[in-house]
Amino acid sequence: MFFVSWKVEGMASSQAGVLTNRFVQMIVKPPSWLVYSILAGPSVLTYLIASHFTYRLGYPLDDAWIHQTYARNLVMTGEWAFMPGHPSAGSTAPLWSFILAVGYLLETNHFLWSSLWGGIGLASLGMLSAKAFMALLPDRKDWAPWVGTFMIFEWHLAWAASSGMETSLYSALALLVITHLVTGSSRWLLLGGLIGLAAWLRPEGSTLILPVSMVILFQERSWILRLMALIRHITGMAVILAPYLFFNHSISGTWWPNTYYAKQAEYAIELYEPVLDRILEQFMLPMVGVGFLLLPGFLIMIVSAWKYRRWAVLAAASWAIGVALLFAMRLPVTYHHGRYLIPVMPVYFLLGLTGSIGIVKFSSRLVWERVIGKIWLLSTTVVLMIFWILGARAYGRDVAFIESEMVAVALWVSEHTEDDALIATHDIGALGYFSNRSLLDLAGLVSPDVIPFIRDETRLRAYLNANDADYLVTFPGWYPELVSYTQPVFNTNGRFSPLLGGENMVVYRWEAGPDD
Repeated sequence: MFFVSWKVEGMASSQAGVLTNRFVQMIVKPPSWLVYSILAGPSVLTYLIASHFTYRLGYPLDDAWIHQTYARNLVMTGEWAFMPGHPSAGSTAPLWSFILAVGYLLETNHFLWSSLWGGIGLASLGMLSAKAFMALLPDRKDWAPWVGTFMIFEWHLAWAASSGMETSLYSALALLVITHLVTGSSRWLLLGGLIGLAAWLRPEGSTLILPVSMVILFQERSWILRLMALIRHITGMAVILAPYLFFNHSISGTWWPNTYYAKQAEYAIELYEPVLDRILEQFMLPMVGVGFLLLPGFLIMIVSAWKYRRWAVLAAASWAIGVALLFAMRLPVTYHHGRYLIPVMPVYFLLGLTGSIGIVKFSSRLVWERVIGKIWLLSTTVVLMIFWILGARAYGRDVAFIESEMVAVALWVSEHTEDDALIATHDIGALGYFSNRSLLDLAGLVSPDVIPFIRDETRLRAYLNANDADYLVTFPGWYPELVSYTQPVFNTNGRFSPLLGGENMVVYRWEAGPDD
């Protein structure tokens, strides 16, 4: 008995010792996921605090309220619907709405839940970029933590992580695919599955098939191996992507979300701008901030990759450039700090940092080389942090704009309009979440029948008349012809929109005018 007792106590003591050693090791050398999570928390929290002190806590995009509405309705009614009883494919990111729905199921504060997942995406960007950097530049792997930290404090990425949108998670998923490529992974089935998953977050996630296919075609040694790899890759993607396509089709009759068609129709007029201007506008988006200091490094990486046939690097750069060109050709918008292009920015930053760190010499015997290296490091760090602070300020104003216009209108509509009122509006997010009213979506996200005449005010007027709209909610400049037939009943008089060069949102009592 003594022997058994001693043995049990000894085993317990041994296990306690192992746990203690692991704890000490975690403190002395914490795992990368913990380090980047600790860094991402303050980065996101700072932006939330900035919004609180600018006006109040909220989201910098009305679209964030669209996802919240789908998530809440899914839990409350079991329907995939923006308006209960009317299923619709108005969520561009169904997977993100599902994630938010879990928060409602757990009865968690939606600001806290969305910020948590935004922080997870941001921390993942830091961890993945550090891993990819070590694969790209192994002789400078001691710089990997700095590269990961750079990602967490880059202002576009911090803004996206705090936005209540899917952007941060989608960016991390895209970078995960690129990281697999640059580290030499040949898990083509898995990569296909990741791409299918990315499409559940953004339709353009499917474009990741191109860099993976490019690597397969150039990296595999024979046509048989290439064919087998492509089959595995496409199979992995199809298994995850097919349910997404059928999900949309079962709801709306189209394979892609309504937003995919509505946004292109709404901004089709932008396609009349000179194509070179549109391309330049897209390419300039990541340059706002520290990105312009990384352009030489990015170009160096492309030249070096071509010289040494580093196909994964060329594929990653081609994808980033290709997505920018795609938006220039199909949806040439730059608002919200380039929100649609933000997911490719981590790839640009990664390659730009790798190319720059690869050529600067911090311990050269030549004084001028050491000086240049230190100047580059100092200037990059300083510009990074300056724009991180400026980004927080911009984020605070973006939130204040949405709260003092869209949310203010939604709350007024909820309190001062008839319960059965039908509201026509271009911005449905906050109205859908707060007003508890039926809506006509003039942007076509949940009213896809509007898409064919989305910018034709004459046909829109007939549409409102035919549907017996009671109110029109809009910025007057959006629909000058429509508002000329109405009388305003509420103006937000918010101070932030005029400060940002805009106008106040107005609620109009709709009065049926002539249809032609």
